[in-house]
Amino acid sequence: MRLEAALRDRRASGRSLLVPYVTGGLGSGWLDVVRAVADAGADAIEIGIPFSDPVIDGRTVQEASQRALELGATPASIISDAARLDVEVPLVVMTYFNPVQHMGFERFAKELVEAGIDGAIVPDLPLDELGDWSSAADAAGVETVLLAAPTTPDTRLRAICERSRGFVYGVSLMGVTGERTRLADQASVMGSRCKALTDRPVLLGVGISTAEQAVEAASFADGVVVGSALVRRLLEGGGPEQAGAFVASLRAALDDREGERG
Repeated sequence: MRLEAALRDRRASGRSLLVPYVTGGLGSGWLDVVRAVADAGADAIEIGIPFSDPVIDGRTVQEASQRALELGATPASIISDAARLDVEVPLVVMTYFNPVQHMGFERFAKELVEAGIDGAIVPDLPLDELGDWSSAADAAGVETVLLAAPTTPDTRLRAICERSRGFVYGVSLMGVTGERTRLADQASVMGSRCKALTDRPVLLGVGISTAEQAVEAASFADGVVVGSALVRRLLEGGGPEQAGAFVASLRAALDDREGERG
């Protein structure tokens, strides 16, 4: 399954895209959480590969990553476990450059493909340093999703939109991941800027915490990535049922918005 093709098809049907984030290795039931959010209406699922120095992640995802590491999660084990997933939506991993480099670019890309994972997000690997990873990923068929920040200049934003694969990840605010009480004012600008430069799916993420915020953010883009609000529920003891219910509430709100527009 190809990430960008799948998202384009769903967007063409009039659907606002929804990509939940699940920390890989967070408890023995994390695969069941992925299955539950897929069944609840996710259009793709982002699987976090924990790293000890997660520069873009806020407190919630950092805590989840630390718990997963303490439980013995490694990049190899998470990718191997993910190969057992039978979900009918694309999967994309999110990790940092150090684990990718440590495993080796070709091996990392090859193992993703063999596990049925379509894409990778490496937030601390900037556009002009993609280098050998880009070559390995492209050769293996891994779609590298690039992030764009509110402070990204127009010329660089255009280059990011052109080079990104799968979708363009528009960061809705300056800062780390985490729940917020309201959608950042920068979200509308970020979504509009990206949409003006590319026909590739544009998703807004970081700080999108509620169904209302997801609906608002989706009005400026093609959809949203929701992470910390879901991960918090898992940290508080929630399992697949709670995760699925939360994602279903986001899906229903986004679908209601589309119904009103139609």
